Amino acid sequence: MAVELKPLPGSFADARDGLHRVAEELVAPARKPHNEIALAQTDGGFGTPDFEFAGSRMQVRVEGAELVLSSDGEERRAPLTSLADGAALLGAELLPDGLPDDTTPLDIDPEAAARLADYYALGAEALDRFTEDLPPEADASTKNLWPEHFDIAIEAGPEAAGQRANYGASPGDEQHDEPYIYVGPWTAEVEGQLWNASGFNGAELGYADLLAADDPVDATVDFFRIRYEALRA
Repeated sequence: MAVELKPLPGSFADARDGLHRVAEELVAPARKPHNEIALAQTDGGFGTPDFEFAGSRMQVRVEGAELVLSSDGEERRAPLTSLADGAALLGAELLPDGLPDDTTPLDIDPEAAARLADYYALGAEALDRFTEDLPPEADASTKNLWPEHFDIAIEAGPEAAGQRANYGASPGDEQHDEPYIYVGPWTAEVEGQLWNASGFNGAELGYADLLAADDPVDATVDFFRIRYEALRA
C-alpha cells in the first residue's frame, strides 16, 4: 500500500498534543480488560483493537478529528471538541474510573489530524515490512501504538546479546517538534554516523527526510534494517 506524506500544517503540534490527551484519557482507558492499554493504527487515525464488553464486540477509535464508538458494527461519532464531549459519547460504563469533565477546547485541526493518520499508516506499514524479514532469533514483538509516548513501535533483536532495540515512529515530543522514525537500543552504547539521535541513545530519521524520499516507506524500512544489522555486527 502506497503511503503519501504531505507537509505539516502549522497547527500540527497542537493537534498532536490534543490527540495525545485523547489517547491517554479516553481511548486507552476504554479498552477492556482494564490492564490492557496498547492501541493500534486504524483507518484515519488510531484506536483500540476490538474487545468484548457486555456481550458486544466493541472498538473505540479516533478517525480524523472525531471519536468513534463501534458496537457490533454500529457506529456512533462525536467531534473531538473537548475531553468532556468525547467522554459523553463513551459513557460511564466504558470509563468506570470517572468521566473527564475538562471542557477546554482541544483545537484539533482536521488537516493536522489527517497528517498524523498518514504518518501512523506509514509507520505501521514500514514496521510490518521490516519484521516480516527478521529471523526467528530476533523475537520481534507485536506492533503497538503506545498511549504514553504516542508512538507506534516494536521491539526486536536478541536481548542476551545486547542487540535488542525499539524500532518505531514517533509523532514528535519535547525534543522534536516534528515526527521522526527512530531506533533505540536497550543496552548497547552506540556512536558514529548511523547513530544521530537527539535526546536519546540511538538513531532518528526526520520528517523532512521522509518528505524528500522517493518512497518514505522504503526509506523507513531501510533505516530500520541498516541499524538492525549494525547492532548485530
